[in-house]
Amino acid sequence: MTKATARPAKSARGEQAAGAEPGIRVLLTLLAVTLLGTVCNNVVNVALRDLSGDLGVPLSSGVLAVSAFVLVLAATMPVMGWVGDRFGRKRTLVAAQVLLLAGVAGAALAPSLPVLVVSRALQGLGCAAAPPCVMGMLASLYGPARRNRTMGLWAAANGIGQALGPPLGGLVAGSWGWRGIFWVLVPVSALLVMALAWLVPGEAPRRAGLHWPGAVAFTTATALLMTAVAVAPVGALPGWAPATLAGAGAAGLAVFVLVSRRTADPFVPPALLAEPRFLRSGVAACAQMFCLGATLVALPLHVTGALGRSTAVAGILVFALPATMAVLAAVVGWLTERTRPRLVLRAGLVTLVLAQAGLGLFTAAGTAGLGWLGALLVVAGAGVALVQTPAAAGATRSTDGRAGSALGVFNTLRFGGATLGTVWAGFFYSQDLPAVLFGGCAVFALLALLVSFAGRNPDAS
Repeated sequence: MTKATARPAKSARGEQAAGAEPGIRVLLTLLAVTLLGTVCNNVVNVALRDLSGDLGVPLSSGVLAVSAFVLVLAATMPVMGWVGDRFGRKRTLVAAQVLLLAGVAGAALAPSLPVLVVSRALQGLGCAAAPPCVMGMLASLYGPARRNRTMGLWAAANGIGQALGPPLGGLVAGSWGWRGIFWVLVPVSALLVMALAWLVPGEAPRRAGLHWPGAVAFTTATALLMTAVAVAPVGALPGWAPATLAGAGAAGLAVFVLVSRRTADPFVPPALLAEPRFLRSGVAACAQMFCLGATLVALPLHVTGALGRSTAVAGILVFALPATMAVLAAVVGWLTERTRPRLVLRAGLVTLVLAQAGLGLFTAAGTAGLGWLGALLVVAGAGVALVQTPAAAGATRSTDGRAGSALGVFNTLRFGGATLGTVWAGFFYSQDLPAVLFGGCAVFALLALLVSFAGRNPDAS
């Protein structure tokens, strides 16, 4: 096992002596950062109809309260990963959690949709440091021998967060209104800031240079592309505006590739995006999150709309998907260590194809009871669990993929998929096209399955 890079603990505040494995409180605190970020991501999904009605905006506009968070999260993760390397991951996580706390309080007080969207974007910025910093710390603290197991715990934290978010949002909104969701998160965010500062040992910053032209080009391009996707279905801008944003984003990616090829120390090596192990992992994670994001938006709307059930019932039903993720995460980590990880990945993608196709058929028919929908959500959760752990482990196995900025790119692909899925669901549900909605998810998972055959190493994930 490799030694941790953190500084030796000097008191009870530290959990790690020199050369020793970190204590359980450090592990739980880092996993709690992941869990809270995931909860913040999906906690308003179930309450979208109530939120939109209270603020006097159409449902397609209310979806921006979800997509703004994921858009900023996905666009800034590579830079936040670099910040973690340069200034120390602990410092970065503490500062980021303070930003999250400010965004949560702002959302609770938001008088209008624009203010709520800005507050949600601030929450996304605060959460952007968590995936690359936590993944990097877990990988360095536990080393290659335990990578699959620790990534399994990380996946479990994601699953628990996904499981808590929808029912928490539904139950709190049903009792205290949608603003109550954020008031509940305020003390939780504050406690986590204190836990990070008190329990987690600091890491010595790494003297990582930053290729500013590449970093600016990549971050700007990603933000422009995802903004174009987010605003296009809303119709708040002229038709040419999203196309212009998308074109500018594509041009920004071209600039990123050109300037990165001309430096010996790029922000992210362009070749990384085509490296088979990283490519397989990134595309699979993107497809998995696309399906997850679309399902967690569309199913609550279907249950509260077409089926006429309450927000609380919708939240409890949707709980089946992320709860399955959480329960199976540790099992998948164990399985990935004892078999070929890519087989586990492919099994998950096949399961996702079947689950999304089934959801499309049942919601289009409009006659499916809650039992059938719950069963399909369990199958979808199993598919997500089978993809998530081998994809994350595969990304951290890649040599270039271990850097903070590269782990940020991997998580940009993950949450970029979630953003696309959220917008996809909001648009096609509002058009009353559930078969197209879930059929598109199935096609994306199928494409990821085809990409999983890239590369010659049969034992890589």
